[in-house]
Amino acid sequence: MNHIAKFIMDFPVFLKYIPKIEKETLPAVEAHIKMASLDRISSLIDKSYDRDGLRNAAVMMLVYPKNTKAYLALILRNASTGIHSSQVALPGGKVEPEDINLATTALRETFEEIGVLPERIQVIKAFSEVYIPPSRFLVFPFLGVCLSELIFDPSPDEVAKMIELPLEDLMDDTNLTNVELKTSYADEIEVPAFDLQGHIVWGATAMILNELKETIKRVL
Repeated sequence: MNHIAKFIMDFPVFLKYIPKIEKETLPAVEAHIKMASLDRISSLIDKSYDRDGLRNAAVMMLVYPKNTKAYLALILRNASTGIHSSQVALPGGKVEPEDINLATTALRETFEEIGVLPERIQVIKAFSEVYIPPSRFLVFPFLGVCLSELIFDPSPDEVAKMIELPLEDLMDDTNLTNVELKTSYADEIEVPAFDLQGHIVWGATAMILNELKETIKRVL
């Protein structure tokens, strides 16, 4: 484990850095391209995708304490949830007409998917949006914090498994890897990924998490 991972793993330490995270300029594409496949890098840099017909979605990067350590809530999607089935993801989903704003979407979807009440989550910061070509979603991530330990109630319709990830695992560079995958748009493609507790995290989720990682590194 590197020194950054050791330093940030305590939840009280993480909380002390929230004001700096709030003020920090986001690395955006600089962080995203590090976890993108080669065929996606150019479109990320110049945002060369057609915005007509895009659907907006929002996800929550939820940090919470567990035995005084900082944890991040991830989910393994069910096999029947469409294009992104059986993938590791952040809780979240598409914008609905009743949502006041994108943060409301992230809070609502987090409650629906993993059972955490919106009033328990303090939304800290909006992170940079990521376009997902296969589903034509434009995803807006938010960093949220719960101040007390959580008991999750995952939706059996959408979530196959909760993944409670120590934040130190995300910060640890030894968990970076490259994998060859079969996707909905390519028979075989090599992509950068995180290997987190035996789960391969790639694509948009990896890009979003890497922006969180790079932002934390900047404020330390």
